[in-house]
Amino acid sequence: MKVFPADQEANMPHVIIKMYPGRTAVQKQALCDQIVKDVMEIAGCEEKTISVGIEEIPREEWAETVYKPDILEKKDTLYKQPGYNPFGG
Repeated sequence: MKVFPADQEANMPHVIIKMYPGRTAVQKQALCDQIVKDVMEIAGCEEKTISVGIEEIPREEWAETVYKPDILEKKDTLYKQPGYNPFGG
């Protein structure tokens, strides 16, 4: 078991997944479970310090509510860029 200082434990990852609606609860749980395992292994976190949220965004709202604020306006935070641009270019 890994032991973390108290201040580190309080500041662990919260992962937000934004995707189109349509996945089943089973698919969403499997995605969450895998992400938690990977965060534990790669970032060295305890399971109890990790939280994961899933936000379903309708296709017609994606460009304005996700792509523009989370991708275009935060390029410096992306480690994986998407291969599409709903605004062209």
